[in-house]
Amino acid sequence: MKAKLLFMTRLVVGVLFIFSGLVKANDPLGLSYKMQEFFVALHLPFLNPLSDALSILLIFIETTSGVAILLGYQARLFATVLLLFIAWFTFLTGYAWVTGKVQECGCFGDCIPISDAATFWKDVGLLVLIIFLFIHRKGIQPLWKPMSGPLTWFAGLSVIALQAYVLQHLPIVDCLPYAVGKNIIQEMQPPPGSVPDQYATELIYEKNGHEQRFTEDNFPWQDTSWHFVRRETRLVKKGNAVPLIQDFVLKNLQGEDVTQEVLHDTLPVILFIVNQPAQAHEGWERQMANLQEYVIHHRVHLLGLTSSTHIPSFAAAHHLQFPFLIADVTVLKTMARTNPCLIWLEEGTIRGKWSYMDIPDTTKLARLLSESLPLQPGVPAGPH
Repeated sequence: MKAKLLFMTRLVVGVLFIFSGLVKANDPLGLSYKMQEFFVALHLPFLNPLSDALSILLIFIETTSGVAILLGYQARLFATVLLLFIAWFTFLTGYAWVTGKVQECGCFGDCIPISDAATFWKDVGLLVLIIFLFIHRKGIQPLWKPMSGPLTWFAGLSVIALQAYVLQHLPIVDCLPYAVGKNIIQEMQPPPGSVPDQYATELIYEKNGHEQRFTEDNFPWQDTSWHFVRRETRLVKKGNAVPLIQDFVLKNLQGEDVTQEVLHDTLPVILFIVNQPAQAHEGWERQMANLQEYVIHHRVHLLGLTSSTHIPSFAAAHHLQFPFLIADVTVLKTMARTNPCLIWLEEGTIRGKWSYMDIPDTTKLARLLSESLPLQPGVPAGPH
């Protein structure tokens, strides 16, 4: 009976850790950004530069440990690793839930968002299971002794390779609100059927040194002996009418808001996103030179997006002759998981997204654009 219970516990823990690791491996930068939120909340901002490396390492440990405990490889070692892992993350998720300083821990990435409370209790349940595994770690036998070790390390190397790929070529599965097919205009609205926050307004009046609260329906407007003191608004019921996209504002270098102009443009709009120019990767210059030449002769608007006011020097150094717009750094991190990144918009809908490594040549781009809108020569490039 104990052997069956031990095996079932290994199965549950192993599968959950493998699944959680693979979901995060699809978008390691998402975990990196979440780590930075925790570092700030814990007053450890000096660790922010290490967040990318720590994200890759954590995903490797999580996935490899899940495979190892499932296969029964080095059970004593990996049961200890899992216990330390889950104890630390139970503390973090509990801290996030109690303080409210970090919204959603990112345990299953952006593809499966769960509340802080649910995450904490999930970790508590896993902690109980892993303590059981740790206590009985000597009784864990390999499922396939000759191959348990090689399979474990093959899984670990594979998850490293997966992360290296998506860091250069964008997540394989994009679960963010700026995924291909999403309409930014719609995503900026509250979800259909959502309920807004409900507030109540209270009017505080004073009479003979005594304050009393009234509503807007029963305040003593006819009794002049009451004197108005102040008005207070309190939250009665928390709603869920929170748009998936917030703070999406585009401004030109003169500070003028051109958000609606870009989103409602009837012509295709191609956005070249360089969030932080100083950290931009290389290897895209030829494709962008060809793209610049292409849009001169076709009805396509080419714009740059950045969070940096130092973009003119970057643009000059790379011979970029199209206008740049300024957007919030967090918005651009969510839009583009590589730096640079190319996004094709059509009246607010994201029709294409490419890493700097995968910017399409003009022949492919022309084919894609022609499928959505007949092109004609001679239209200048977008808002300045």
